[in-house]
Amino acid sequence: MAEAGINSENREFGSRLLMGARKKRIRMIGSRIGHSILVLVASSSLIALLFIFYFIIRDAVPFFQLEGFREFFSSTKWYPSRETAEFGALAIFVGSGLVTLGAVLFSVPVGALASLCLSDILPFSMKQIVKPVIEMLAAIPSVVYGFFALVIFAPMLQEKGGSLLSVGALIVLVPLNIILVIVVSDLLSNLFSRRMRLAARIIIASGSAAFAFLVVSRIYLFLNGLVISSGTNAINASVVLGIMALPTIVSVSEDALNAVGRELREGSYALGATRAETLLKVVMPAAKSGITAAVILGVMRAIGETMVVWMASGNASRIPKPWFNLLEPVRTLTATIAGDMGEADHVTGSARYHVLFAMALCLLVIAFVSNLISEMIVRRSRKRVA
Repeated sequence: MAEAGINSENREFGSRLLMGARKKRIRMIGSRIGHSILVLVASSSLIALLFIFYFIIRDAVPFFQLEGFREFFSSTKWYPSRETAEFGALAIFVGSGLVTLGAVLFSVPVGALASLCLSDILPFSMKQIVKPVIEMLAAIPSVVYGFFALVIFAPMLQEKGGSLLSVGALIVLVPLNIILVIVVSDLLSNLFSRRMRLAARIIIASGSAAFAFLVVSRIYLFLNGLVISSGTNAINASVVLGIMALPTIVSVSEDALNAVGRELREGSYALGATRAETLLKVVMPAAKSGITAAVILGVMRAIGETMVVWMASGNASRIPKPWFNLLEPVRTLTATIAGDMGEADHVTGSARYHVLFAMALCLLVIAFVSNLISEMIVRRSRKRVA
């Protein structure tokens, strides 16, 4: 009896382990449904990107069929609301490039130096104060930046533009030159013997400091004598865009610098390298791919920004003379799309309506190609480091 009871229990236990055909089918269907949902969620961003490309291309192509490519890319006459409309967008492309270039010139050196200070120079207690302050800049809405640029920064530029630019140049150039003098004297003094090193360092530092003082003073005097006719211009938008791009550049660059192993730094110090040599020749080359990605992300932030350039750039559809003059008003692609879409919406189907989608397509292609290039740079750098 006992043996029969054990056998029946074993059969019952076995029936629990062995899955019937119906259960197998239900489990297989559930597994496939779950797998399909996960694939759909993972590819949602790709599907959204394809839909964006499709709808923008669908509304951009009619403009090129109606007006062609030549006038759009080569003319500077932008009169879309005239009876005989003209759609020359060359000045708008130049304006977008000029504002982005100004933002890059401001944000990349400041961002790179700030990330280097946060990762290797500042003490931990000060880093806990400085880093949250920089990251808070990313939380400020772009319309607030635009309001600041239009109401506060633009009148200051127009009334005291020369003095303001000269003081700003001092704030950026003085610490930058101090660091350069220290680094140059440190590097060049190592070429001398140990007995002569201290004297060589003093002489090189004195010469470098004198040269830096001459350069900075010439720049200060030049900027101090400038007269700015309008405060809403390219430099206004560039500075504010540079400030907006700083959190991205600083955070991503600092993460890349911190990701460089401690053993690399200690190995460099063990071989007799100085702190400057370690930072310049070991840490920064090892973090080059991350810093490059940070810079490209910052550039993308500047290219795609709308509200600040709409409020602060002056919206003048003409190429500055000379073309790199940041003190003249310019017009950008994003500001043109945002400003003209309200009026063009009443003439849906016309060239005036479709030209805005042609501009959006150009912006999308520029951003897409830039991202592809950044991915290539990062992968190549990682392979080289590995």
